[in-house]
Amino acid sequence: MPLASIPSPSQGVWHLGVVPIRAYALCIVLGVIVAVIIGERRWRARGGAPGTIVDLAVWAVPFGLVGGRLYHVITDWQLYFGPDAPNEPIEALFIWNGGLGIWGAVALGALGVWFGCRGRGISLSAVADTVAPGIAVAQAIGRWGNYFNQELFGSPTDLPWGLEIDPDRPGTVPGEATYHPTFLYESIWDLGLALVLIWAGRRFALRHGRVFALYVAGYTVGRFWIEGLRVDTAHHIFGLRLNQWTSVILFVAALVYFWYAGRKTGEESVGVTPELAPEGAGGIDPAHPSDEADKVDEVEKADEDGEGDRPEGRAEPAGVTAELAPGGAGAVDPAHPSDQADEAEKAGAAGTPGEAREEIAVRTAADGEKERP
Repeated sequence: MPLASIPSPSQGVWHLGVVPIRAYALCIVLGVIVAVIIGERRWRARGGAPGTIVDLAVWAVPFGLVGGRLYHVITDWQLYFGPDAPNEPIEALFIWNGGLGIWGAVALGALGVWFGCRGRGISLSAVADTVAPGIAVAQAIGRWGNYFNQELFGSPTDLPWGLEIDPDRPGTVPGEATYHPTFLYESIWDLGLALVLIWAGRRFALRHGRVFALYVAGYTVGRFWIEGLRVDTAHHIFGLRLNQWTSVILFVAALVYFWYAGRKTGEESVGVTPELAPEGAGGIDPAHPSDEADKVDEVEKADEDGEGDRPEGRAEPAGVTAELAPGGAGAVDPAHPSDQADEAEKAGAAGTPGEAREEIAVRTAADGEKERP
């Protein structure tokens, strides 16, 4: 018996009346909430619209849960459908009993996010880079669900941090009381990975999915050696567990993508709305819609372009009054239309003597009195 050890919880389910509250489910939910909070902060810092990650989580979470469970059931089918299966086939649906494969959760969750990104017109790679650290933190929190379920522990150990497991649990070794706390190893690894992703993304300005690729590569390295410590039932291929082979394949694929994405230089859409767009970068002035442009602006632009004559049929721009028009540029007195010009002015222009001009002025005044009602 080791001198020190980590005790396991006495129970992982509490009842609120007739409603069971399961620690495993709480850890998953808490992990999702924290991941969304981290993703939202990083998305806004990148210039994206607030609430985007929350909306995408509505797609990602259900898809991820289904994908995670499918991966677990497919890779551990003998637990539910084998001749000596310890569980009934219907228990393949009991997600609260544990059993979520991270590979299936990420793959199908990414499909859900892709649907959400298409509807918003934003880049999937930009979202992937944004949420990668949050996913790692969510995994770190979710692994504590295994602690409450006393599952997925490692081989026996006498280390001071050995985990106490009840002797009747699946995977225990007769005569052994403490085992490697693989849930704790992976939780610490994931938290460290999240910090590395945040640092690397800022330090090297990683874009186009490279932060997410770094997450996959980093996680698979840790998962490979942690998986080798586990003693629960699993398929073996050439001496390695199935999840170890999956880690190797995904590690290579992540490195290839990381190298390939480094050659991309295009911009990634973060779905900034027109109201948030900076001036001069395609922003729209809500007071001047493009289909209702100010007529004065059009005229001024035409003048700047050297167009002396106004296009046929174009009305005089609003706000430009005759009083403000320059006198030598064909200004018109609104009280004296051109077709009813003052006869005195005509006479003056024709060189009429002063007496004649006075007579015409008097006659004009008299005519005005007659027409007045």
